[in-house]
Amino acid sequence: MNTDPIADYLTRLRNAVMAKHRIVEVPASNVKKEITKILFEKGYILNYKFEDKQPQAVIKIALKYHPVTKMPALTSLERVSSPGLRKYVGSDELPRVLNGLGIAIISTSNGIMSDKEARKLKIGGEVLCYIS
Repeated sequence: MNTDPIADYLTRLRNAVMAKHRIVEVPASNVKKEITKILFEKGYILNYKFEDKQPQAVIKIALKYHPVTKMPALTSLERVSSPGLRKYVGSDELPRVLNGLGIAIISTSNGIMSDKEARKLKIGGEVLCYIS
């Protein structure tokens, strides 16, 4: 049993990037699907595919690397709020990651979104992770 599925998701991505894998498979959940969609929209991953296998649904994620230097697009994945210590912020105290170059993924009452979208809608929530 996994006590923190989001931390497991981020760790699988981090390990795949460090091992220079092209594709990584992670167990699926609705929260992980939303985080994957945000990563794709912001250009951190190349592509993704949701597969509904019988025992456990899977998300296949194609990682993105620079064509010449082979540097990964995902350089830092950091879990902020954990099951033991939740971190909530208001709309006026939303974090900036690398002074706006990275993103923070926020779980709000309107769903999971990036910090920039939450700032635009003027809503706060739980800070799930920082990505740069």
